[in-house]
Amino acid sequence: MGSYLRVGEVLRSSRAREPSVETVDGYPNIHHRTASRILAPIQLSKGINPIAEVKVANVARRPAVLIRSSPWKAGSVETPWHDEFDLDNGRVVYFGDHRVDHTVPVGETQGNKVLRRAWASHCALSVQERTLAAPLLVFATVTRNKTPKGYVKFCGLAVIGNVEEMEQTDRGRPFPNFRYELALLDLSAEDDRLNWAWIEARGNQSLSTDEALERAPRSWQRWVEGGSGVLPQVRQRPLQLGEPRASPRSADAPADEGMLFPTPPQPRSRPVPIVVGDDRQPELTAARLMAKLRNLRAHQQNGRTSPHKPLTLMWAIARNARGEPRLSPWPTFRDEVGGLLVEFGHSRSTPTPEYPFWHLRTSGLWDVDGLSAEQASKISASLLNRSEPQAGLTRQADRLLSDPFVRSQAIAVLRETYFDDPAQHRLMEQLGLSGYENASGTEAPAEEQGQQGPAARRATHTFRVVRDVGLANKVKDLHADHCQVCGKQLATRFGTYSEAAHIRGLGQPHNGPDELANLLVLCPNHHVQFDTLAIYVDPKGIIRSTTGDRRGGELRRHPDHRISEAHLRYHRALCGRDIRPEPDDRTRSRPTERPSPDREA
Repeated sequence: MGSYLRVGEVLRSSRAREPSVETVDGYPNIHHRTASRILAPIQLSKGINPIAEVKVANVARRPAVLIRSSPWKAGSVETPWHDEFDLDNGRVVYFGDHRVDHTVPVGETQGNKVLRRAWASHCALSVQERTLAAPLLVFATVTRNKTPKGYVKFCGLAVIGNVEEMEQTDRGRPFPNFRYELALLDLSAEDDRLNWAWIEARGNQSLSTDEALERAPRSWQRWVEGGSGVLPQVRQRPLQLGEPRASPRSADAPADEGMLFPTPPQPRSRPVPIVVGDDRQPELTAARLMAKLRNLRAHQQNGRTSPHKPLTLMWAIARNARGEPRLSPWPTFRDEVGGLLVEFGHSRSTPTPEYPFWHLRTSGLWDVDGLSAEQASKISASLLNRSEPQAGLTRQADRLLSDPFVRSQAIAVLRETYFDDPAQHRLMEQLGLSGYENASGTEAPAEEQGQQGPAARRATHTFRVVRDVGLANKVKDLHADHCQVCGKQLATRFGTYSEAAHIRGLGQPHNGPDELANLLVLCPNHHVQFDTLAIYVDPKGIIRSTTGDRRGGELRRHPDHRISEAHLRYHRALCGRDIRPEPDDRTRSRPTERPSPDREA
């Protein structure tokens, strides 16, 4: 009926669920805000509250799932888990509803069933499946009027970014559960409000899925179009979620009443671990990350830039891609990065892994943990051998780079800025990142070691992606074998010829979908150039060369061939040509310069 839920607003959620009353106890009545002639009254009595599905064209569509977290219950028998809300970075970790006393399988409790079904559509590769995905509306219980019950704060609109089955404990007794990582979406285009009319439209059987999607927030529409690859661009921006207070805090009000999740008091004598770097700095965005990577402060000698820092960051990104821990112990760092410095460093330079281990802090992307202030003043390999600290990407950088889109962009920026072509290929292969060198990716091998005959044998099995030949023929027929880059039609003895190129490759690590929106029709020459990242399509549809960004023609389009802009962005990221660096202290004066000389290695 045109009502809104504003991000950060506290609403009254009483059991009476009376929709005609606008405010209750001085707070907006959530049942009034969500009143509908189409949907049944919402419920927030449980942690996971699905709105009933409707059938549209014989397909089930759920209007939304309402998620409520109750921090005041955390650790109780009823709620033995602890949800985590990182609203500044648009991230919520939410645990399912399995408990130690449940006898049903972990995925069969009502809440987990609903969220696992939602996850299936949230991680879908096709636009059609994501169009049906149920939006998650996230609420947190807060204390108001001296009571911890009956008041909720709307935290935003979310999709499920990842699901993990894990083991939890309740008073020493283990039990299985699911851990859901939710990505909150940016609603700034809607003035940080969610229009309940969109949820109603999703529950209206007379409206098609596309018609309902037209009423969705802009960030949701972009996510449906691009999937997980666009999450860094559509995540909720940092937002101060505490609503303004009309009067000073009363003397008897709890000190942390206005906080979303009150922090338990800490004893003053508790030791604080020394972490050099960490995240006590402005929010790191994807654009700022790329700017920092392009402008590393690296030592120069005789006009040559030291590769220590770029090599270390490439190594850390490879660890991130493999899902390894963010921080690495010094012995591991010494051996692995030291080996890279021997192979890829300057021929006459001495490998000194202790320098990037410590001095990479100046990039704003690196943490060092386990060194005292006194030790930090005299860094040496022998000191690190004795104290064995840890180092690695900051939490913000590690979180950003866990997204394949941002990771592809970062690898391309480092590769093109600091390494020549021969070294690039060997380095990428050695780090297990060779799939990022081209748009098609690599096949997934599964190897088995065995002893057969007098010499050791290795039986290698390769899982190859099965491509839809009919889909490729369809798109080539649409364009009559005319290249979408140059427009040429290659004549052969028996007719004409063209090639269907996947924009986001089907191989690893891209894992793109085999669908019409992910295909281009190209001549053999431009297929090779597109696949080897020599050319890309800019946001205006102009074909450009990655060498000097030289402009070519415009991408030829066909009305019956819709091309996914998200896949084109992913390809630009592989080319290192998507996100423009934000100006900061170093990039304002020289936005495109190579690294400047510095005393640090």
